[in-house]
Amino acid sequence: MIMKLTAVTLDCADPLALADFYHRATGLPVHERSDAEFAGLARGPAGSGLFLGFQRVEGYRPPSWPGQDVPQQLHLDFAVDDLGATVPADQPRPDLWRVVLDPAGHPFCLTIPRTA
Repeated sequence: MIMKLTAVTLDCADPLALADFYHRATGLPVHERSDAEFAGLARGPAGSGLFLGFQRVEGYRPPSWPGQDVPQQLHLDFAVDDLGATVPADQPRPDLWRVVLDPAGHPFCLTIPRTA
C-alpha cells in the first residue's frame, strides 16, 4: 500500500490570518469550519485533495531562518511569478528559488520560472 499525503499543518499564533495569506497566495478556498484555533484550506470534498492546515499554538515563536535558534521544521515550495511576502536578505540559491517568509515567519520557496 502506498500512503497518500492528505494534509500539511503549520503551527502559528493566528490561524485565520495565516489561512487568509495562503488563500490569497494559492486561491484555495478557506474551509468553512475554520476558526481562531484551527483553520484550513481545501479543494473539493474532505479527503479528496491536499488540506493545508494552520493550528494555533500558545507562545508560538516564528522560525529564525536562516538561523537555527528556532528551527524552520519544514518549508513549502511554490511556483509563482510574484507574491507579497517578506523577502529575507539571505538567499542561498537565488538562481533556482527565492526564499520568502509568510506572516507567521515560516520560510517557503518560490521557484524561479525557467526559460527554455
